[in-house]
Amino acid sequence: MSESLIQRRADVQGLSTAILLPSVNLFGESAGLYADEVGPLTSVVGIGLFQRTVLTLQRAGIRQLMILVGPEEDQLKQALGKGPRVTIPVRWMPIREFPLDDPRTWEALAAEVHGFCLLSSVQGVFASPLIESLRHEVQEGQAILVARADRERDRQSQRPGVRVKAQDGRLLSISTRQDDARLVATDLVVLPASFMSSASRIGVETGRVPIRRWLERAAVDGHVQVLSTEANRAHWYQEVRDAADVKAAETQLFNSLKGEFEGFVDRFFNRKISRWLTRLFLAAGLSPNAITIVATVVGLVSAAGFGVGTYSAGIIAALLFQLAAIIDCCDGEVARLTFTESPFGAWLDIAMDNVVHMAIFAGIAVGSYLRVAGSEGAWVPLALGVAAVVGNGLSFWLVTRAQKIKAASAWKTPVQAAWSDFMLKNVASRDFSVIVLLFALLGKLDWFLWMAAIGSMVFSLLMLWVIRPSATTRAY
Repeated sequence: MSESLIQRRADVQGLSTAILLPSVNLFGESAGLYADEVGPLTSVVGIGLFQRTVLTLQRAGIRQLMILVGPEEDQLKQALGKGPRVTIPVRWMPIREFPLDDPRTWEALAAEVHGFCLLSSVQGVFASPLIESLRHEVQEGQAILVARADRERDRQSQRPGVRVKAQDGRLLSISTRQDDARLVATDLVVLPASFMSSASRIGVETGRVPIRRWLERAAVDGHVQVLSTEANRAHWYQEVRDAADVKAAETQLFNSLKGEFEGFVDRFFNRKISRWLTRLFLAAGLSPNAITIVATVVGLVSAAGFGVGTYSAGIIAALLFQLAAIIDCCDGEVARLTFTESPFGAWLDIAMDNVVHMAIFAGIAVGSYLRVAGSEGAWVPLALGVAAVVGNGLSFWLVTRAQKIKAASAWKTPVQAAWSDFMLKNVASRDFSVIVLLFALLGKLDWFLWMAAIGSMVFSLLMLWVIRPSATTRAY
């Protein structure tokens, strides 16, 4: 099979283009229907709805963006030029030149699309994994409609919306009636380019967006999939139409925060507290890297406290170390919420974590030595501290090598890749901060030194065993 044919098939199956309609709802809902109605520049966790939509699509793998924009074009351009960098091509198409009810508009858009196109308004906040799922779910000749559950608030306030009936994942009907339909259409729809290129063959009402007509017609032939956000918690979608929705969206964003590698303590303790601190850091305008430095400073102060060697100093130092672990969660949370992740920031976070850990080991070693100074075995805590620091430093170097091998997809075997992921998840865990606190309360920090020294050396040896074959292969 020729390379050009393979590429054409990849284009047909791919979803890399999105069209945004910041001025209107996909299903033609009019403005002014909600009290405290919000607009595309309304801020949600410090970023406007329009900008957040663009950045979420970019994070999810969309590689081309077309914006059908109304009179707010200049404001939106200014908003997009501020804050996190937009790296994908953006084409601005004024509605006055490309009317939404003109079939020629959609035919022109279809000519710019390879395979499939995602259509979205900016009246919602959604998870990037939802878009990633859509990119994997596309099938030739099939549209996809994203739907959410019909909530109690929708029924109590008689909020208008498009109700969806589906069976076995296929669209049966669309209606504005609040009947027994349990799903409500969101403003996320995936269409094959062929739907838009044949727009002139389907009648469009003057002044109306034709998307609903296309879906109704395609549903007759069973060509519309319905993806419910209720099937997967990671695929959440929060409609944002009024002030109450803004608060709900911010809550949803904070609840969705999760690091790549998390231990038990992170999940059920650190993250519960870190979200409050993250709000404070966001209000103060601190960058993720600045928060990393704050966590590092608190961790180093903790290490100095361990070096005092008294029981009360050990407990205070352990509490400070736990605080540093909580703050360490915040840099990643702020980065994800504000789309300011960077390779340098990720490296700085890991590097400073290891600096703090080595300082903690050294501080506990010095404090333990001071408590037994002059006795026959006074050298033991210092030896254990050296072993723990050296083991941690070696582990950090090996983990860095493993991440480079993973980034280059250069693992020699799948087994090595699996072992590496397992090891990385364990080294990234902050759970041992609680173990330090427990030993401090018991007055047995010297016992922790044994565990740290043996554990770090064993981990580094295991990591060396995991990466050595792949590292040797990469060297050639």
